Amino acid sequence: MSAWGVTNMDNQSIQYCFPNNNLSCSRSIRPEVEYIIVYSFIAVTSVFTVFLNLLVIISISHFKQLHTPTNVLILSLAVADLIAGLILLPVQGMKLIEPCWYFGEIFCSIFPLILYVVVTAALGNMVIISVDRYIAVNDPLRYPMKVTNSRVVVSIVVNWLFSLIYNLYLLYEIVLYPERNHTCIGECILSLNLENVILDSFVCLVAPCCIIIPLNVKICFVANYQAKHFNSVTDKKIKSEQKAARTLGIVVLVYLLCWMPYYLTSLSVGHNENYSLIINVMDWIVCMNSCMNPLIYAIFYRWFRLSAKYILTLKIFKPSSANINIMQM
Repeated sequence: MSAWGVTNMDNQSIQYCFPNNNLSCSRSIRPEVEYIIVYSFIAVTSVFTVFLNLLVIISISHFKQLHTPTNVLILSLAVADLIAGLILLPVQGMKLIEPCWYFGEIFCSIFPLILYVVVTAALGNMVIISVDRYIAVNDPLRYPMKVTNSRVVVSIVVNWLFSLIYNLYLLYEIVLYPERNHTCIGECILSLNLENVILDSFVCLVAPCCIIIPLNVKICFVANYQAKHFNSVTDKKIKSEQKAARTLGIVVLVYLLCWMPYYLTSLSVGHNENYSLIINVMDWIVCMNSCMNPLIYAIFYRWFRLSAKYILTLKIFKPSSANINIMQM
């Protein structure tokens, strides 16, 4: 047997992740065109996700008129999506086609933590956004007093801290002892016991759905009621809140549709390495949601399209550009 690889019964070459190491994992060789297609798709998707979410972050940060509680929540969500585009999408995409782990044992232990913290924080943002839109639509006159930027910032900080602490508890064995699940060098497997899978499904699927779905159903009823009674009266504030509620409702719906397959798969097959490809595909779908959110903003939010135009044409570097009345343009 050579140090580089062997040939199996079907004359299909099998190589080793680290040829000079006797403890290295082996890997089968795929057609070159398959690598080109998958890596090209990963690169394009990751760059596109980072680019769009940077536009969201710069827009809300730069234009003072966009410094509203709802947009601060969107900013927090965009930060989570940006991290997903920079780290999660490339690595998770690579795991779809590459069986070897080349990033070392330390990153193998912290990558699941980054993945879970980011997606859980994004889910927490969705819950807060649903509560924010419910208050805005159900009680628009007292909304500015109930929901302020400072309260929203506190809720965002609490959300990210909860996500970090919860996932440290869930994954502490994987973070501290990553080698326990490794049978050879070049392997990085996430393995959760059934109790933790059930706990995570309740915390990150059942509980949020019990909050998000009733709130969004209530928002739809209230928005329809207001639409019937305010048709004859031009109330821009209420109509604006209704439009924002519909848009963010779509964001929440898309997010849940991306998460459902992951948890259904986790509960049915667990984190069994025999189903590693299926699990990686489900993880990829969750991460892909980070690219969809800014696309939804681009379709439904005129302010995002206008601010993106200002950023891409470098007009934001002009004096007093931050004070532009971008909502009225």
